[in-house]
Amino acid sequence: MTGVVPLAEARDPARYGSKAVGLGEAIRAGLPVPPGIALSGAAVEAVATGDAAATAEITEAATPLAAPLAVRSSAADEDGAEASFAGQHVTLLNVASVDDLVDALCEIWWSANSDSAISYRQRVGLVTRPSVGVVVQSLLDPDVAGVMFTRHPVTGADQRMVEASWGLGEAVVAGLVIPDSYVLDRAGALVGSTPGRKQVAVRAAPGGGTVEVAVEAGLVERPCLDPAQLGALGRLATRCEEVYGEGRDIEWAIAGGTLYLLQCRAVTTLGKRAGGGGAGVGGQSEAVGAAGTAEVQGAELGAVPLFADLDDAERAEVARLFKERRFAAGDTVIHEGSGGAAFYLIDSGEANVLVGGVARAALGPGDWFGEIALIDEGPRSATVAAASDLVCRGVTIWDFRPLVEANGVIGWKLLQAMVKKLRAAEAAER
Repeated sequence: MTGVVPLAEARDPARYGSKAVGLGEAIRAGLPVPPGIALSGAAVEAVATGDAAATAEITEAATPLAAPLAVRSSAADEDGAEASFAGQHVTLLNVASVDDLVDALCEIWWSANSDSAISYRQRVGLVTRPSVGVVVQSLLDPDVAGVMFTRHPVTGADQRMVEASWGLGEAVVAGLVIPDSYVLDRAGALVGSTPGRKQVAVRAAPGGGTVEVAVEAGLVERPCLDPAQLGALGRLATRCEEVYGEGRDIEWAIAGGTLYLLQCRAVTTLGKRAGGGGAGVGGQSEAVGAAGTAEVQGAELGAVPLFADLDDAERAEVARLFKERRFAAGDTVIHEGSGGAAFYLIDSGEANVLVGGVARAALGPGDWFGEIALIDEGPRSATVAAASDLVCRGVTIWDFRPLVEANGVIGWKLLQAMVKKLRAAEAAER
């Protein structure tokens, strides 16, 4: 397959996403970007489906990168001026090795196809199948990191505004600290500064992911940027505007004395506080749950009543649409009232169904849920929470509806299942 290229060669936003293409443009312009590769949306979906060839190709391409890795979503319609997907699509920091990359890619794919992401897309008028590319880079171990706006985000003045804290930029982006704040004029001269209270720093955890660590007392209110570093940031702002245009939201880090550009995007809105713009600093949002890639075999679906009447060829065709997703005990799989994005079959483990916070049913292997919201386009009618570690196979709205429309047997089985639920609900009200 194709769709795996060095980051510097990412040029097509429809294929690799705007984040990957933006970083590729930065590398070609000589801006300091950590090394990495870009994966197309098709490549990421192939891995999520369990395609062995795609997995092998991506693993080979990522092997030369120094671990740990930052694995960052790059949707084709992400970070536009009209709609920012920050906080919707997961980005994973500190993926310990290439061996852990597949799980990370699966989780990112599911984040783009989650209930919250699909609901967001509907609100901003993007009712199309998401294609989420991925940027894989070596993860920095920064001394200082943060955000910079090339125009003051609060006053709109023609000034640079920098917010900074110790460690990874997640501390600033997630609002974990009061960061140091600096205002520079367009020539890079310091106009004013306000020290923050940086009581925690986000660092890479030994086993993967990140951890909040206490900052030494003497560093809590000590400015974390010196004049030389501020000068370098001012020059970076100027260069980014030369490459990308004015009004930029820049995410940066300083590691080993070198300033790196992690992301540069258009400012979505002025007048909001810097550092409140969601995930993305070197891939700073937290992981949800690990995903797996076990291939769904058509024969296994014969044990599921919904698909029992299909022949082997039909079941094999259905099986290729499903992608594995894992949840830890206590995780919420779907939320009552949210938009519906996927229909799930339970492979192993148990789940509880709650309506209005009241337990209504228990589900186990072979049971399914989530079909109602996908059929009537309404909100989820119940919450489903993992009662134990749970392995599900999910099929998204983009594949589920064509599947039902093309197969009368499945449609009839779903109708029977919903009538049973209706009878049970009526009986409970008597």
